[in-house]
Amino acid sequence: MSTQTAEAAARSERTSWLKRIDLGQYGITLALVAVVVFFEVMTGGRLLRSNNVASLIQQNAYVIIMAIGMLMIIIAGHIDLSVGSLIAFIGGVLGIAMAQWNLPWGLAVVLALAIGVAVGAWQGFWVAFVGIPGFIVTLAGMLLFRGLAIVIVPQTIAPLPSGFVQIANAGILGWFAYIGVYDVFTIVLGVVLAAVFAVSQLRRRASLVKHGLVVEPLWLAVVKMVGVGVFVIAFAFILAGSAIGLPFVLVICAVLVLVYAFVLNKTTFGRYIYAVGGNREAAKLSGISVRSINFWIFVNMGLLAAIGAIVTTSRAGAAVSAAGQNYELDVIAACFIGGAAVWGGIGRISGTIIGALFMGVLNMGLSIMTVDSAWQQAIKGLVLIIAIAFDQLNKARNADG
Repeated sequence: MSTQTAEAAARSERTSWLKRIDLGQYGITLALVAVVVFFEVMTGGRLLRSNNVASLIQQNAYVIIMAIGMLMIIIAGHIDLSVGSLIAFIGGVLGIAMAQWNLPWGLAVVLALAIGVAVGAWQGFWVAFVGIPGFIVTLAGMLLFRGLAIVIVPQTIAPLPSGFVQIANAGILGWFAYIGVYDVFTIVLGVVLAAVFAVSQLRRRASLVKHGLVVEPLWLAVVKMVGVGVFVIAFAFILAGSAIGLPFVLVICAVLVLVYAFVLNKTTFGRYIYAVGGNREAAKLSGISVRSINFWIFVNMGLLAAIGAIVTTSRAGAAVSAAGQNYELDVIAACFIGGAAVWGGIGRISGTIIGALFMGVLNMGLSIMTVDSAWQQAIKGLVLIIAIAFDQLNKARNADG
């Protein structure tokens, strides 16, 4: 009996620490590593070349930017199908403002942000105060703003001011010095960020232990800190060898990630979003203004769509009515691949960023391999359904425990 009891205790202990591991988060991280290794091998080492990695960030910055806003909408139990069309519409206004109205590009950017907020308020009004489901409102918005984009941009608008074009096509390079062909500033920044991450993780763990909360095993925490540190430094080293150094759009994305991670995790507004998505009726009974939350998350999505339009238009160096085609699919997929729940109430910025990077690597890897666009769509659809199935299995595992 004593042997059986010991074995049962050992199994219970193993189960206990296994339950403390977020398999969804670690699973998508390992999947990202696997897909990077796969494409690095299949492309003959071209994927991780410095200029290709810089291009990966530049070409997929819109996914990271808009996925942040989409995550908040999904957590609250909605969806936004209009973001791709907003890229084209707001990008068209940007092009007209600079090329035809001769506005300074800085003022044109401010105008684009204002239009994004106005569009978000328009869609938020129908969802929050009229009660039309977000899916229907943004489906209408997808058609409306794509049509308006075609009307106002019947042909490509170019060229655009060089200062504006540099937003998504240039970077921080040569601020300190060079080590061979590598930019010192980018490398130093990578080392600093890795150290900051390690310190923040140690402080967070100490706080959880102090308050008697459950923490993951120490060995796993150390592996995570070392793994993330190595990744960040290696990533910085690769970028340091590119023709542009640290891309400006990466700085924009990093600032947005930090700001919105704080909003979701540390503010009352963020907690209310989770509460509304988790149980709408309970949120109402607790005094949360569900209408207000729904309104402001769509306003926020409009603002981030405008930033996405600025980056996309800058990257292209022109305004075209076809811009943003299927962008909403990549953005929504990044959220779900990153662990957001289809029914709302669950999702994290960190997971969404990993999901966005996953989609970016997939897009670039398939492009380098010159895979037909039809097959690219099919592969992305398959990846999405597998990711959601894995997430469902992980949630079922936790529920059974």
